[in-house]
Amino acid sequence: MSSRPTLHTSLAEARGGVLLFSITPPRRSATAERIKEIATVTLDRLGGLDLDGLILYDIDDESDRNPDERPFPYLPTLDPARYLTDHLGGWDKPVIIYRCVGKYPEDELRNWMASAGPEVLGVFVGASSGGKDVHTGLRRAQELRAEVRPDLPLGAVAISERADEHLRMLTKQERGASFFVSQVVYHVNETKNLVSDYFYECRRRGVTPRTIIFTLSLCGSLKTLEFVRWLGVDIPRWLQNSIEHSPDPLAESYRQCVAIARDLIDFCDHLGVPYGFNIESVSIRKAEIEATTDLATEVAALLRKA
Repeated sequence: MSSRPTLHTSLAEARGGVLLFSITPPRRSATAERIKEIATVTLDRLGGLDLDGLILYDIDDESDRNPDERPFPYLPTLDPARYLTDHLGGWDKPVIIYRCVGKYPEDELRNWMASAGPEVLGVFVGASSGGKDVHTGLRRAQELRAEVRPDLPLGAVAISERADEHLRMLTKQERGASFFVSQVVYHVNETKNLVSDYFYECRRRGVTPRTIIFTLSLCGSLKTLEFVRWLGVDIPRWLQNSIEHSPDPLAESYRQCVAIARDLIDFCDHLGVPYGFNIESVSIRKAEIEATTDLATEVAALLRKA
């Protein structure tokens, strides 16, 4: 049996079947000993999964976008690039590093891109609101990448809830994005609308659709549900009701994530859009962490069967 193509190859050639796992680096306030411990446990957990790569998130304060009280406090985390270099040396697969570009002066972005190893890919994230003060805008960051490191595989975020998102995706594609990672998918209908709009607009323009990686994230408590909504993710009322009234919210959320994965696999296969999944693990609760690894295993089986 032939081996699977690498993540770099799959994304460069707009292939499907990609499975990623995403984590947030430890808090900046954590001790060196605690950071080392977290990294060791993380590598052990990831080693048992059939993954094509890892995503390291870059966290930014988004309170400018939403005036409501944040359900969980904003706690700065380690720089994802530094976390990879200093603590995840045992990881031997590609890593997609997110960059909230507004946090970084141009020189810092330049230096990071110039020094990023061959295993690294990037995703640039713009400001959380139009009025936010930034060091570097998204368009300028894209220009810097073209100047400094045009061979750095670059991805972009896709947000299903925005009506014109397929046009934004194509603009980002023109500026160097070769793949997309969605915001967390709970509203599968909106996501299918986006995929459809993107596919047919690509066809109209004679452009090859790039791989769309759908993010799945378990929601094990009502507070987590509230936080997801605060972040701007649209949650259908029926899904909120199912989780809110379930005797086991985590199990219900797990069931819904698998159903969403099956639905999107069927839809994308029918259209011919290359796709993959990103299993997000950002909780510190043991039950949610274990359920997330189970979800990654189940989605891997679905992908390998598709």
